[in-house]
Amino acid sequence: MPGQNEGADAHHHGVRREEARAHHRLPPPAVRPAGSTNGTGPGATVGGTNDTTNGTTNGTTNGTGVGTTQAVLDGVSGGALLCPTCARPLSDDAHRTAEDSPGTGPAQPGPATAEDGDPLLAALRVSEARLRAAFWDAGIGMALIDPEDRIIEVNPAFATLTGRTVGELARTHIHETFDPEGMPHRLFPALVHGERDRLRVEKQLKHREGRTVWSKVTVSLIRDASGGPLYTLALVEDITEQRRLGDRLEYQALHDPLTRLPNRTYFFERLDAACLTSDRSTAPPPAPAPPDPATGAAAEDDGPRVGVCYLDLDGFAAINETLGHHIGDQLLIAVATRLRRGFTAHGTQLVARMGGDEFAVLVTDSRGSDQLTDLATRILEALERPFDVAGHRLVVTASVGVVERSVQETTPTDLVKDADATLYWSKADGRARWTLYDPDRGAHQLTRQLLATALRPALERGEFTIEYQPLVGLADGAVHGAEALVRWRHPRYGTLSPDRFIPLAEESGAIVPLGKWVLEESCRQARRWLTEFPETETFVSVNLAARQIWDSDVVADVAQALEHTGLPARLLQLEITESALLGPGGRPLQALQALADMGVRIAIDDFGTGYSNLAYLSRLPVHVLKLDGTFIEGFRDPSPTGSRAEPPGFGARRSDADEQIVGAMVQLAHTLGLTVTAEGIESAAQAERLRLTGCDTAQGWYFARPGEAELVAAILRDNRDGRDRQDSGDGQDGQDGREGREGQDGREARG
Repeated sequence: MPGQNEGADAHHHGVRREEARAHHRLPPPAVRPAGSTNGTGPGATVGGTNDTTNGTTNGTTNGTGVGTTQAVLDGVSGGALLCPTCARPLSDDAHRTAEDSPGTGPAQPGPATAEDGDPLLAALRVSEARLRAAFWDAGIGMALIDPEDRIIEVNPAFATLTGRTVGELARTHIHETFDPEGMPHRLFPALVHGERDRLRVEKQLKHREGRTVWSKVTVSLIRDASGGPLYTLALVEDITEQRRLGDRLEYQALHDPLTRLPNRTYFFERLDAACLTSDRSTAPPPAPAPPDPATGAAAEDDGPRVGVCYLDLDGFAAINETLGHHIGDQLLIAVATRLRRGFTAHGTQLVARMGGDEFAVLVTDSRGSDQLTDLATRILEALERPFDVAGHRLVVTASVGVVERSVQETTPTDLVKDADATLYWSKADGRARWTLYDPDRGAHQLTRQLLATALRPALERGEFTIEYQPLVGLADGAVHGAEALVRWRHPRYGTLSPDRFIPLAEESGAIVPLGKWVLEESCRQARRWLTEFPETETFVSVNLAARQIWDSDVVADVAQALEHTGLPARLLQLEITESALLGPGGRPLQALQALADMGVRIAIDDFGTGYSNLAYLSRLPVHVLKLDGTFIEGFRDPSPTGSRAEPPGFGARRSDADEQIVGAMVQLAHTLGLTVTAEGIESAAQAERLRLTGCDTAQGWYFARPGEAELVAAILRDNRDGRDRQDSGDGQDGQDGREGREGQDGREARG
């Protein structure tokens, strides 16, 4: 360590105690001219010994060494500025020679001798030599700066950072070395004027070769004896490599590694910035907008607007699966390149990859929805051109969701959420198109999501109930059975019909527990009807979802429900759609066969609207065909003229065609030993015309609307009472007939 050997005496306890006593009894040294040997020579310290050993900020303890510092900074012998270390004038040839030789280091004082006269002075010289060596040989740049922002002295490490020599930097202004841009406007003046003691900042140094050197600068204020600002000490550390590493990490954090496009994080940063510009709470109100030239009405000024085109490649998963992920990656790069070149505008439009095969174009100064829809059209046109990727010519399309609104009425999260939802609307509408956000459709989508989330808790809370619609025989008018229709008594939206929540239950899987509950409750109610009306044997018909067959053991569920309720299997009918019957793997067919073997009736619901594969009818264990209501529409108008909105004769032709189709299906079903049920009967004329086609049973508002189980019980009770009255009337008529015949026979005999 520099100064370790030559300063060994300074560490002796006796010397340190003597030094401390001397500091208390010696007055502050007077200012002496350069070359003086009484405390102002090469061994003199800047700011005194206590400044270096105790680390005080005012540069003195009990006034020691203040005169030397003042001589250095204010100058003596005609006002010449002195070196803060050796107290020689900076213009002295010997001083300049030492400064221009950074490799030789500072002049080292000789060991303390008796000629010095005072052990304290020898200790000060050794301490100063040690501090001088530390300043000169430090690996971090150091600079002393005067109140006029001119450099007093720098060490070689500082000179190396700038590509200059120590002598060249002396007396230069700091702005010749430090880039003045970015310097804190309030903090640095506060430091210079003594209002603060320290300042840290990252600054650019001006290198002689013109390149930029990033540095971390710590500026400390050195005060005089009275506490006033004297000069500043700057510690400069080279952080160029750290800055470069930080820039690389920042780029990687904000850009997609595959396509080099801005990523989702960067997208949201730009979107957040665009939304923050709308905060005009402290700004004066804007001037009224000029009237619309087309309508004459005043245009509404709602502030800055923002828009997003959120797009997804159609069928990209098929490319990954067939050609491989490496081809898919190259396709994404090609798509990103085309989007970046065609739709990136500096400061106003940003193209980003949001993840997977999803991209987004952000417009931060939107002029309206027309601008965004035009942009979406051009995006679709640009992506329609084929891509040549690794020897493959690939044609892809995209679906685009478009959202445009004022930044004052949205948040970044809501904007992207709505854009993503609109994208999937576009896919649902047929793909290869753009769709503009519709608030009503968005509210409906939100309601669907809320209902899907609340399905399972609602089942646990008992919010579901079952209504029953009678199935009436067209030949005799008697109730043969009833279809179970589940209802949701929602606490907020009221009573919801099955079409509002059954699709959601199938998507979420909640249909399995819900269907099992409906099955057990329906069987339990059918058992009550059987107990009260044993002669009718009214069956119950329960809808069975395809997911119940795939996600649960429906055969075991049905067997359990029949066992728990005591309902005979022949009084349970399960309705299943054609699409569920035709699923792969044969699992539905196996399950239906097992149910039929148990004695359960199987009905194909909405027959004629699906595949209508007639070959299945000969192999499936089916008992009933339920005709979809669309086939019954032609039966609603008994007159052959049809509707006024239809061409002349169209109603008659449609009615005849529907009647022929229904008649053919009924005849086919009867040939196969099946019965036929028609849905949606609304008038007596419809019922009569269906009866003439040979249809067996029907249901609809003409007979009864869906209602509580007591509704079916009341109809069954009325039918029973009617039969009893009819039987009573038939008995009386029979007796009267017998008496009449006997009287006639007697008269004939008597005659």
